[in-house]
Order: sequence, then C-alpha cells, then structure tokens
Amino acid sequence: QVQLVESGGGLVQPGGSLRLSCAASGSIFSIYAMGWYRQAPGKQRELVARITSGGSRNYADSAKGRFTISRDNAKNTVYLQMNSLKSEDTAVYYCNAGTVVTDLGVVNDVWGQGTQVTVSS
Repeated sequence: QVQLVESGGGLVQPGGSLRLSCAASGSIFSIYAMGWYRQAPGKQRELVARITSGGSRNYADSAKGRFTISRDNAKNTVYLQMNSLKSEDTAVYYCNAGTVVTDLGVVNDVWGQGTQVTVSS
C-alpha cells in the first residue's frame, strides 16, 4: 500500500511564501513522476507542477517564476516552494505520484489527502 502525506499548508498574506512537502510511504522501489495539483472551490483540479525521477520539471503558466518543485528520491518526497503568493493561489493542494513501483507491483495514480493553502490579508 502506498500512501502520500502532505504538509505545509496554511494561511499566508499576499506576497508571502509557503513550502509544501509530500512524503510517500510503503514498500517503494521507485516513483517515476510526482506532482502537485490544486483545486479551488467551484473549479476543476489542475496541475501546478510536476517532476520526474530524472529531474525534468513542468509548470502551469500560473506557477512559472513563482513556484519551484523539487524532490528527494532517496526519501520519496516532493516539495513545492511557493513564493509571491496571490489570492488566486488559494486552493486545496494535492500531491500525486504517477507510477509507483512497489514490492507487490506497479501502482498508478496515487493521491494524497490534500492540504489547504489560503492566501488572504
């Protein structure tokens, strides 16, 4: 069983910063891609940033220049550094692991429980 646990959300003022963390647990051999998605009230879930095990990154246009995704493969952990936060960044942020190789086989599309990020003065 693979589980993702997010942390680091909270309330921050516009222009502030937050760092989200997501740790994967279980009998994991490797994880190909890990990413962060977000869902604001009344909107669909959208990709924020994604990083492969080799370090290739892609970002939503709204995140470019402000957010940085990184990962520690040894710890099966992915991070999202968010700077210059805006009110429109307010959402529940979800961690995703795309393809996870475990001792019992391959598990696809694992999601965390989500962490709330609120940007407000």
